[in-house]
Amino acid sequence: MKTKTIGLGVLLSVAAAAMCFASNPTLGTWKLNESKSTFGDGAGKSTLVVWEKVGDQHKCTVDGTDADGKKTHSEWTGKMDGKFYAITGEPQADQRSFKKSDDNTIAMVTQKDGKTVGDGTIVVAADRKSRTVTSTMTNAKGVKVTSTLAYDKS
Repeated sequence: MKTKTIGLGVLLSVAAAAMCFASNPTLGTWKLNESKSTFGDGAGKSTLVVWEKVGDQHKCTVDGTDADGKKTHSEWTGKMDGKFYAITGEPQADQRSFKKSDDNTIAMVTQKDGKTVGDGTIVVAADRKSRTVTSTMTNAKGVKVTSTLAYDKS
C-alpha cells in the first residue's frame, strides 16, 4: 500500500510540474498571412512575430507597420501568468499580460498608464503550423477596432 501511495504521489508531482512548465504553443517565428487576415480601421500590421524562451520567461518581438505604413518594432518579456510586464516600442501601450487558457489558447490584455486599451486571444492550430490572433485595440484616434490576424509558422 505504501508503494502505491508513494507512486501516486510521484506521478501527481510529475504531472503538476509538467503543467507548470508546459510549452508555450506560440514559440517560434510567425509570418502574417495577409490574405487570411482582416484589419480594423487604423490598425497596423504585425508582419513578423518571434516568440522565444529567455530563462524562465518568454520574449515576444513584433515587427510590422503602423496605420501610416511606418515600420514598427516592439518587445515584451515576461511570464505567461496573467500579470503585466512592460512592452517597449508600442506608442498605445506600456504593458501587456499573457495567460495560457489551454494547450492552444493564450489570452492577452494590453494597458497604457494602468488603463486597459486592448484585449484578445491567440489560438494556435493543433498541428502548430498556424495561429489566429483576434484583438480589440484602441487605435491612434481613440477608437476601438477589432482585427483578426492569421499567421503561418516559418
